Amino acid sequence: MMDDQTEFQDPAAPTDGAAEASAQDAVAQLQSEIAALKDQALRYAAEAENTRRRAEREVNDARAYAISKFAKDLLAVADNLARALEHAPKEGEDSPARSLAVGLEMTQKGLMTAFERNGVKAIEPAPGERFDPHRHQAMMEQTSETFAPGAIVQVLQTGYELFGRVVRPAMAIVAAKDSTGGEAPARLDGAADSPLN
Repeated sequence: MMDDQTEFQDPAAPTDGAAEASAQDAVAQLQSEIAALKDQALRYAAEAENTRRRAEREVNDARAYAISKFAKDLLAVADNLARALEHAPKEGEDSPARSLAVGLEMTQKGLMTAFERNGVKAIEPAPGERFDPHRHQAMMEQTSETFAPGAIVQVLQTGYELFGRVVRPAMAIVAAKDSTGGEAPARLDGAADSPLN
């Protein structure tokens, strides 16, 4: 008969050394799972942050460029005002036509001020400036004794940009490859040797 004080030991139970090794394995496995879950949580947090930033950028772009179609439609008005002013009577002439020209000048100035207030800026390259295919459109090439190849000879139509994005490129005549004038303007990255090729 067994004494109450005698402890019963299961022969199949692990010894102290085996129990310690088993516990260390379990701890290592749990630490590995914790590390994997932390990594997964960090990835999900980074993905959520990227999605939030992308959505914020898209909303800001939508706000900033929502007026681009409207601005593009108003460019025709600006062009017509400029053409009307080219043919208006000059200062010194006192006539009803001159009064109309003054009114047109004021209207054009008001339109340009409204453009600037809303982020629409004119693209007006100076003659001799290097052709930039991102901001200018070459309408033709012309041999020039004044300007080097690839330089703008004449601007045919002013271009416009909205917050740095081109709404309409400036239309220009560009000096041809066989032009002999001046020093070649600095080359722009990605600009082709010939704007029309």
